[in-house]
Amino acid sequence: MRIISLNANGIRSAASKGVFEWLRGQRADVVCLQETKAQEEQLADPMFRPDGHHCFYRDATSKKGYSGVAIYARREPDEVLTELGWDEFDNEGRYIEARFGKLSVVSLYFPSGSSGEERQQFKFRAMDWIAPIFDEWRGSGRDYVICGDWNIVRGEKDIKNWKSNQKNSGCLPEERSWLNTLVDAHGWVDSYRTLHPEGQDYTWWSNRGRARENNVGWRIDYQICTPALGDRLKACSIYRDQRFSDHAPYTVDYAD
Repeated sequence: MRIISLNANGIRSAASKGVFEWLRGQRADVVCLQETKAQEEQLADPMFRPDGHHCFYRDATSKKGYSGVAIYARREPDEVLTELGWDEFDNEGRYIEARFGKLSVVSLYFPSGSSGEERQQFKFRAMDWIAPIFDEWRGSGRDYVICGDWNIVRGEKDIKNWKSNQKNSGCLPEERSWLNTLVDAHGWVDSYRTLHPEGQDYTWWSNRGRARENNVGWRIDYQICTPALGDRLKACSIYRDQRFSDHAPYTVDYAD
């Protein structure tokens, strides 16, 4: 089973840069997109319904052209969910889940606090609110893969400029503690870190300066899964050869 996660930073922009041609060659079972930045009626072109895929979008309703998530699946899901129960979060188009038997694949776009204190406080509230939901998923007996842009690094290996970012959103101690507790104490599996314990690869680079060229990046895109799927991890990769977005696609192969 192959799952790809990508923050597209605008699905129409990514399409113009060849993302759908690239995806066609990847033969993914499920593709999770974040930050589609479009309303579904703006995606009438057939390219946004790739051949052989069942396509599902959850747009932002609170602010058009903002946020938004999507899932493309080769197999038709038994069920697709788009709400977690907090309107302020749901209406920003941050969650979509496809269920296949006992497997759930989630495309999640977690809030960023980089635009100011108000959004940082929203991010903290989202962390507190969603943690019990993750606990419920973890104890449900279902297999979960939570794909997406979490907007948080876990540690020093996940960011190029560790010391200078300690007071910046995405690298704040309380954010890192929250995400590391999810993995270290609550039993979720960070697929990349499990497969590459000493790896120092990144999935996002600022558009400022020459961050991407100089690989001054952050690892903030994850596939975090339940332990049974963690035992099935085979390989993962971050694709940097083409630039579809300020993020790179993150691919994970799981044993069938």
